[in-house]
Amino acid sequence: TTPWTKNADGRGVAWSNSLFEDNAEFGLGMRVALDKQTEHAKELLVTWREPLGGEFVDSILNADQSDEAGIYEQRERVAILKQRLQNSSNLDFAAKTLLELADSLCKKSVWLIGGDGWAYDIGYGGLDHVLASGRNVNILVLDTEVYSNTGGQTSKSTPRGAVAKFSEGGKSTAKKDLALLAMDYGNVYVAHVAYAGKDTQTLNAFLEAEAHDGVSIIIAYAPCIAHGVDLSNNHRQQNLAVKSGHWNLFRFDPNRLKQGKNPMRLDSSEPSIPYREFVQTETRFSMLWQTHPEAAEEFLAQAQQDVKNRYHFYKQLSELDWSDTTSVSALKVQIKTAAENDNG
Repeated sequence: TTPWTKNADGRGVAWSNSLFEDNAEFGLGMRVALDKQTEHAKELLVTWREPLGGEFVDSILNADQSDEAGIYEQRERVAILKQRLQNSSNLDFAAKTLLELADSLCKKSVWLIGGDGWAYDIGYGGLDHVLASGRNVNILVLDTEVYSNTGGQTSKSTPRGAVAKFSEGGKSTAKKDLALLAMDYGNVYVAHVAYAGKDTQTLNAFLEAEAHDGVSIIIAYAPCIAHGVDLSNNHRQQNLAVKSGHWNLFRFDPNRLKQGKNPMRLDSSEPSIPYREFVQTETRFSMLWQTHPEAAEEFLAQAQQDVKNRYHFYKQLSELDWSDTTSVSALKVQIKTAAENDNG
C-alpha cells in the first residue's frame, strides 16, 4: 500500500495497485481483512468491559458511523480507549492486541476504481462477484466507452455506431447496461453520473454511496482522447451526452425501500437535443460518415431509438408505485429480462 495524502490529523488515503483483471477481487480482499480486524477488535473490547465501563464499551460497539459526524465521534471515543489502555497497569497480550487494532473500530472506506475495459469486460466476473457479496465496498467506474489504455479497442461499453479498433465499420451492437445489471441485485446502490451534466447529482451520489452499508457502484461518464475531441471541451461533451440522452443521470438507492419509497430516481430530463447533435461533435462517430455513410445513418437511427427506449424505460422505473406489488413484480421481470438479453 502507498500512503497518498493526509489531512491535519494525519489521516488520509492509502492507494494500492492490482493487476488490471484482479481489481475487484483485490479490493474485496482488503474489505474482508478490514472487517476481520474490526470483528477481532470488538471481541477483545468486550473482554475489557468491566475495567473500561460498560456504557463506554457499548458506545463504541453500537456507534452510528453512517456519516462524517458519526465517524468523528467514534474516532474521539477510540482515542480515549487507546489512552486508557496505554495507562493501564495490566496490559496483557490481549490488551496489547486491542491497542494495535483499536483504529479498526473506526469506519474505513474501500473504493475499487477502474475503467470500463475492466468493469464491463475483462474484470466483469470479479466485479459481479463483488456485487453479489453484500460487502461494504464502493466501486467507481470511469467509463470512457473504449479500451483507452491499450490503444482504443472496442469494449462492451462502446456505444452503437462508434468507430474503434476491431469496429472500424462502426460497432453494430448497443452498449452494455452495467447499471441495469447491478440494479438487478436489489441491494446494490447504483448511480450514473456526469459531473459537468449535474454536479450536485454527482456529489449526492458519492455521499449516498459512502453511507450505504453494502455494495455501491458509481458509473461516471469520462470523455477521452480516443473520442476524437479536444478535452478542453470536456464539460461541453458531458453536457451534450446528457442532453442528447446518451448518458442518463440516475440513482438507485435500496435504502429508500425501507421508507416505502421507490429506490429509483431519474435525475436527468427527457432528451432535449437530437442524438445527431452530440455524435457529430466526436470523431469516433463522425468519421463513419466519411468511410461508411449509409452505415452511419443506419446506426444513427438505431441509436436514436435506443436513446428513446432507454429513457422511457428508466422513467417508468422511477415512477413505479412501490406500494403496488403487482407492478413492482412486473417491472422486476422486465429488468431481469433486459439484463439477460443485453446484446452489448
